[in-house]
Amino acid sequence: MGSGLRRTMRAIAKWEEVPIFDSEEAEATFWAENKPDLRLMETAVAGNAETSESVAISLRIDPRMLARIKRLARSRYLNYQSMIKQWLSERMERELHER
Repeated sequence: MGSGLRRTMRAIAKWEEVPIFDSEEAEATFWAENKPDLRLMETAVAGNAETSESVAISLRIDPRMLARIKRLARSRYLNYQSMIKQWLSERMERELHER
């Protein structure tokens, strides 16, 4: 039997804290010790007011990069397009605040 000790999982407050994994084993190890913060998940699901009206655009992305983005989004239980929009929104806010 185990020692009876429960490990406390670390809450991830920002998506940037989640690394790009080299393997499924590395990803499994990470998620065994970490979990997304509830507020982070709520914002991912709710989105923000700016996304209520959207325009379709077309981007050309390297297929390997897209595969990695999709894998990363899947590991976070997100739609990859929503995750990309979230990244763009976060970066835009950062750029505007740095001016």
